[in-house]
Amino acid sequence: MRLSKNALLRVLHYLIPLGILLACVFMRWQDVPFVDQLRMNVFDTYQRIAPREFDDVGVRIVDIDEKSLEEMGQWPWPRTNLAGLVYRLRASGARVVGFDMVFAEPDRTSPARVVNDWPKSPTTDEITAKVQTLPDHDNLFAQFIAGTGQIVTANQLTNKPIETAPRQIGNFSVSGEAGRKLSDFIAVLPGAAKNLDVIENAASGNALVNVAPEQDGIVRRVPLLAALDHEMPVIGMPVYPTLSLEMLRVLQDAPKTMNVRMSGASGSTRWTRSEGIDAIRVGQATIPTDHAGYMWVHFSGHNAARYISASDVMNDSLPKDALRDTFVLVGTSAAGLLDLRSSPLDPVLPGVEIHAEMLEQMILDHFLTRPYWAAEAETFVLLLVGLFFVFMVPRLGAVWPAIAGSTLGVAAFWFSWWAYETKLLLIDPVYPLISLLAVYSATTLIGFMRTEGERRQVRTAFGNYLSPALVNELSRHPERLKLGGETRDMTLMFCDVRGFTAISEGFKSNPQGLTRLINRLLTPLTECILNREGTIDKYMGDCIMAFWNAPLDVDSHAHHACESALAMRVALATLNHERHQEAKQANETFLPLNVGIGINSGDCLVGNMGSDQRFDYSVLGDAVNLAARLEGQSKNYGVDIVLGEDVAKRVGTAFAIVELDLIAVKGKSEAVHIFALLGDSTLRTSEPFQALDRLHRSMLDAYRNQRWDDAEQLIAQCRDASDAVGSLRGLYDLYAERIALFRQTPPPDDWDGVFVATSK
Repeated sequence: MRLSKNALLRVLHYLIPLGILLACVFMRWQDVPFVDQLRMNVFDTYQRIAPREFDDVGVRIVDIDEKSLEEMGQWPWPRTNLAGLVYRLRASGARVVGFDMVFAEPDRTSPARVVNDWPKSPTTDEITAKVQTLPDHDNLFAQFIAGTGQIVTANQLTNKPIETAPRQIGNFSVSGEAGRKLSDFIAVLPGAAKNLDVIENAASGNALVNVAPEQDGIVRRVPLLAALDHEMPVIGMPVYPTLSLEMLRVLQDAPKTMNVRMSGASGSTRWTRSEGIDAIRVGQATIPTDHAGYMWVHFSGHNAARYISASDVMNDSLPKDALRDTFVLVGTSAAGLLDLRSSPLDPVLPGVEIHAEMLEQMILDHFLTRPYWAAEAETFVLLLVGLFFVFMVPRLGAVWPAIAGSTLGVAAFWFSWWAYETKLLLIDPVYPLISLLAVYSATTLIGFMRTEGERRQVRTAFGNYLSPALVNELSRHPERLKLGGETRDMTLMFCDVRGFTAISEGFKSNPQGLTRLINRLLTPLTECILNREGTIDKYMGDCIMAFWNAPLDVDSHAHHACESALAMRVALATLNHERHQEAKQANETFLPLNVGIGINSGDCLVGNMGSDQRFDYSVLGDAVNLAARLEGQSKNYGVDIVLGEDVAKRVGTAFAIVELDLIAVKGKSEAVHIFALLGDSTLRTSEPFQALDRLHRSMLDAYRNQRWDDAEQLIAQCRDASDAVGSLRGLYDLYAERIALFRQTPPPDDWDGVFVATSK
């Protein structure tokens, strides 16, 4: 079965928004890149508006900055200098020192390596032999690391395979997620840039310095652990902590094994089916993470209080207690050493500062988190409200769902901001709202298309009956079309072809010709009505019924009706002239078309009339019936346009009209004055019409007062005078016949001049 266009739109009104909703849910569930980026931009905005307040807990960055390079020489420095740096830091009271750099290559400034580059000679051989007894700089550096203690070295996982894995000091146990390996969730890389074994083995901790920016290059999350795709005896695939996490373990002198708590482990509430890491416990500290073990960094922004120039440490130029009870990261801000990153707050900052901010948060127990249930909650809200839009917008319209959606949007942003500012939770309000906006837009767009379709139907339906201006106005303001019935002051017109029976007899053998003739007649007459804001009620064979001032207001509607009648008379004359020429050329008998028009004004009931199965927009009322009777009287009075009394009162000063009679039409006991419309204002102001009008009024006065002789004399004068404005000889012949009849049979004594019509 084929669906109608309206039925198809009704189905699509639900299916298309539902499809958009499901697509949005799918993209959210799959976390496609642009959805993730949109969410990150929202969280960045929150951090920019309200960054973490800087609280000095003693985390310091010993910075190999431009000043240090100028005073201490280019990088890399001799390991003896670094040994001295370590000693000074620990001697000054630093509780733990972490290096944000990898010592992967031997120190080229070690004596044994320096002499290898000298030219060979007896002298250099003797020096080489003595140099072999001097300490190696790497070994010396390692001795200082081991001797001072609490030193954390770093390595970096890469995509380049290696043969030997970095030393694993801090390691992990897992609680929860039975049957799942940690490597199922965390990042796994095939290779690593590692420290020299002698340095690595001397350290108290060995960590990662991997910082993973998002797809837009901004660092928002940092992995607290990652695995090396390198099987090792007993432990299998090694998993390494990040620098800040390992420093926290060494600082607490905590066990080397840290606990990774999965989302289903004891103590971790699990409301949904989400899987992955929930938190990492190090000594007394618990750090919440996302499912892949990433920590959200709540940035406070660049702060100079964190930084100490390495040259100031080496030159012993710091205040006495500047490093007491501090937690030191050794890194670089020098642009040439290429350790620069971007954060939501700073477009460029040293990578070591990210580790410093993370360590501060761990010490402060201040963590920005995105709950594992957030994605499910956001999706649930999206689906629930989206279904409300899909099924309720077509029923309620666009306004109330828009109000509800706007309220929900404000509430979502408020809740998201409240969660961030007070609970340090990251809840995304934007993607669900954008998705809901897409669903709402789809439903309202299809609703608009349906409305436009209905408007087109209105235009199509009324276009055959209303003027184009009225149709356009009605389509723009359909509320002005009141369905049902309403009482309005209206002007009615009936137009009928005289002698149509005789004309139709000439087309007995050619019914198509008769149809063409009727269409040829009704088309110009209809245009005369529609062009003057009239409404065609119906066609009844050769008859036209029209009205003014419905369904839309029409000012001076009686004037428009009279103008239409005069234009119809001109159009009919043009058509008869064309037909006469055609008949002459075809050597056929020409029968002219003549019409009678009745126009009346008054209160009418107008609206959709009919039954539940079929109805028409039409008009009822006494004024309608009188208009039909007036059209019927036009033939009796020998005129083509007859006006009711109400119409004559409204237009009498603008058109040339004369009173025809005081008549009680058939079906009515009350007499009414009726008038003939002869022409427009130009004719009214002309001298011939003014002369006729004076004579005509005098004739009616004599007639109604039974002064038959005076009336007959005036009738003769009126006949001649009417020839100059439009012949009314038929009207005056009618009055002459009445006077002759009254002479033979005088009217009763109480006769008031009313003529009682016996025919329609």
